[in-house]
Amino acid sequence: MSSKSFLPLLLGSLTTLSLGVSPSSAATADTMELVQSWPVEAGGLRDPTMRESHVVWREMIDGASRQISLAHFYASNQPESRLEPIVEALEEAAGRGVKIRFLADKSFYKTYPATLDRLASVEGIEMRLLDMRSLTGGVLHAKYMTVDEDQCFVGSQNFDWRSLEHIQELGVHLSDSSLASEVQSVFEADWRRAGGEVIGPTAAATQAPPALRTLTFRGSAITARAVFSPRDWLPEGRSWDLPEIVSLLEGAKRSIRVQLLNYKAVGRDRLYWPTLENALRAAAARGVKVQLLVSHWSQRRHTIEGLQSLQCLPNIVVRILTPPEYSGGFIPFARVIHAKFLVVDARTAWVGTSNWQKDYFFRSRNVGFIFEGQAIGEALDRYFERNWTNPGSDTVDPGRRYEAPRVAE
Repeated sequence: MSSKSFLPLLLGSLTTLSLGVSPSSAATADTMELVQSWPVEAGGLRDPTMRESHVVWREMIDGASRQISLAHFYASNQPESRLEPIVEALEEAAGRGVKIRFLADKSFYKTYPATLDRLASVEGIEMRLLDMRSLTGGVLHAKYMTVDEDQCFVGSQNFDWRSLEHIQELGVHLSDSSLASEVQSVFEADWRRAGGEVIGPTAAATQAPPALRTLTFRGSAITARAVFSPRDWLPEGRSWDLPEIVSLLEGAKRSIRVQLLNYKAVGRDRLYWPTLENALRAAAARGVKVQLLVSHWSQRRHTIEGLQSLQCLPNIVVRILTPPEYSGGFIPFARVIHAKFLVVDARTAWVGTSNWQKDYFFRSRNVGFIFEGQAIGEALDRYFERNWTNPGSDTVDPGRRYEAPRVAE
């Protein structure tokens, strides 16, 4: 091979390695990728095959030519944080004529007003607050962004500097106009509600789900479809996520692996909610190996007891993962695993924004995707295994009295 022909190959290889992308994915134009954040100084929680959230967000915003729609629970920035360049990128995008709309939850605005006020003051950026509490009793818990109606990002990442630096998060970045338009349709409905229009409950959840979309993930074909909650507040033709998740659990033959901030089978009303619990228990009863990994924030009363009861069952193991403390001192609402995903038989999966509690499916706005394919199943399986075997992960002890973790100041 001549030196002239070798040089482009070498440069391409170096570019691939610098981005943390496998050579196979670089050779094919992927339309989907998994995207992560992890707590600094906790490198064991980092997956070397995934790009970082702040890198992907900045890339999406910088590449926008027409519109950017963002929906987030809240916004919280700090100077010199990884979120600051994202905020600046939105300001720059507005300056070049990109239409930007930011939708946030009204109930949390008074807690974190500064970043939202800063963005709202920029010409070309429109801000609205959705009063989900008055509509459903819940919150706008979804975290997503669409760009030019042909890309979208959905994940556990809040628009929060801590989510990019001190929390383990997982999201998906898709380049597919059909899926992006589904997510956009939910944004448009909520945007109109936040603007004062009366758009009431619908029967959308009873309709047949949209057709599967075929995506390319790390050079392999997978299928995907979008799912949403709450049940009665979806645009026509959109699928409710809860029955889709239950269907995955009911179809499991060998393994179920779930990672969440927390899992709770008792609702806010203190009543037992059996939907997901029954599906997990039934799977274990038919011999499926069930593994549930939650954050150390679950060591609180009215949550830990349910995890201890699951741990007592055959074929179910529950573990709690506690990331190491930050050398710079305590950070409120940080140093926690916050990713939310399910992988079944290393073949089918859900990645979304919901914790597994009743209110997230019936009262709060959430978004997710159902995936099928060996490539995505195996990738999430490896990601789960990395967290499951992390030194900070411990099996729940049914007889132990757990102390509540320090979460806030």
